[in-house]
Amino acid sequence: MNSNFKSGFVGIIGQPNVGKSTLLNNILKQHLAIVSPKAQTTRNQIKGIYTTDNEQIVFVDTPGIHKAHHELGNFMNETANNALDGLDLVLFMVDGSKLPSDADLEALKVASKAKCPVFLVLNKIDLVKNEEFLKNSIEEYKKLYNFKGGITITAVSDESTNKLLNMVIDNLPEGPLYYPEDQALDAPEKFVVAEIIREKILLLTSEEVPHSVAVVVESFKENAKHSNMYDILATIIVERPSQKKIIIGSGGSMIKKIGSLARIDIVKLLDKKVYLELFVKVESNWRNDKSQLKELGYKIQK
Repeated sequence: MNSNFKSGFVGIIGQPNVGKSTLLNNILKQHLAIVSPKAQTTRNQIKGIYTTDNEQIVFVDTPGIHKAHHELGNFMNETANNALDGLDLVLFMVDGSKLPSDADLEALKVASKAKCPVFLVLNKIDLVKNEEFLKNSIEEYKKLYNFKGGITITAVSDESTNKLLNMVIDNLPEGPLYYPEDQALDAPEKFVVAEIIREKILLLTSEEVPHSVAVVVESFKENAKHSNMYDILATIIVERPSQKKIIIGSGGSMIKKIGSLARIDIVKLLDKKVYLELFVKVESNWRNDKSQLKELGYKIQK
């Protein structure tokens, strides 16, 4: 390890769907944080770990700040707020192809509570066709907060992420190695598997379903006969019978498709063969049931 080794915790904060998880996945070159076009895809705090011989950056991907309409929404917003503790730097991410919105202002209220430097990150600049628009957008954000610095990026671009990494590294303190060099995510494999399954549901189902879905991995064990295979059993939870019908699909076609797509990514994650079995269960109004949320891993802070 380099004698001038740098390390720190970097929060990624912004409204839903500005590209936070896409950025994290591209930095780590792994599919660890789920992404979809649906708002509020990320529900939990996810720590992705970037390590080289000279630095270790622990990126904290947070749920998008939004107006909560149920207890799950409250949990997501509180998770984003709690993520501010112990950070060395905050990346406040926005959609650079749009002017500041009320949702951006709500997210900025959270980011501004951080007791560390906050940097403005304008993503999706590949969608900006007018340089003057981009300049105006940057000026509008500068009026809202005294950012330590700023950068324009396209989260799917390696050139952009390298530029952002250099900015982060330049502003990190010298510090220890917080995680083993080969660790890329601070989360149990069961959590990642459940998130992969939920991602496929978000990608494949209609607007009626995504926000009402949770996934619980009931069983995760090595196959009794084959050491290079995992047997995984997961339950997909929805709020209404009509949603269960959509998830299952005609003749079980949708749930088979969800399982097939999820299995591909789970095999990549575990580097082993996978037998994946999915079930669907209706739990009415689970997003407003605190005890149910706790059972599903969403711990509400009072």
